[in-house]
Amino acid sequence: MDTNNKFLNDIHPKSAFISAIIGASIPFSWLMFLILVKSEFFENWMFIPLTFIPLGGIFGGLFFYLMGFVWFPKGKPKLIAIIFSTLVYFISIWLSAVFAFSLTGHWN
Repeated sequence: MDTNNKFLNDIHPKSAFISAIIGASIPFSWLMFLILVKSEFFENWMFIPLTFIPLGGIFGGLFFYLMGFVWFPKGKPKLIAIIFSTLVYFISIWLSAVFAFSLTGHWN
């Protein structure tokens, strides 16, 4: 039995890790900027969105890496994959924000 999986053959762990870190650092840096600017309004419940929203960025960054550099590495399909994966990245951040704020009770 051949267990070679062509679906995930060309993944480079270092590149995938860097994409995940970049995907998480973008929302984390924006949230830290908002917290530092309005530090007098900081409360303990804000740690939950500060944790869950970058997790959505990690998954979005990994999806961006897989779509743009592994599954569709060149040509016109790569452009379409990058546009689509950028959209999925922002949707994953949005859904993680909704989850984090509903978890804390601040989402109506």
